Amino acid sequence: QVQLVESGGGLVQAGGSLRLSCAVSGRPISVYGMGWFRQAPGAEREFVAAISSRGQRIFYGDSVKGRFTISRDNAKNTIYLQMNSLEPEDTAVYYCAIGPDYINFKKSHEYDYWGQGTQVTASS
Repeated sequence: QVQLVESGGGLVQAGGSLRLSCAVSGRPISVYGMGWFRQAPGAEREFVAAISSRGQRIFYGDSVKGRFTISRDNAKNTIYLQMNSLEPEDTAVYYCAIGPDYINFKKSHEYDYWGQGTQVTASS
């Protein structure tokens, strides 16, 4: 059984930083692509960032480029999302997901498994 567990969310003032983690069990992430998405109340799920199995391909959503950094530690079966210069507009539930390495990483429906999400709130 594949499980993804996000952690590291919380409340931070605008301009602050948070680091999210996503620990995966039941599947070695070393041959899979991984992604982060977010969903604010009343909004559609939005692509945030993704990284291919060996980290050679990395993608970011336009709204987070230059502020967020995705990384992975295949030995720990964990990925990370370093979020800097947080803005109130970044407030959302953040989800990690795993999928085949050949998918379109920006398309949420192409991922196989999802975590339960972690709340990030950036206050003004």
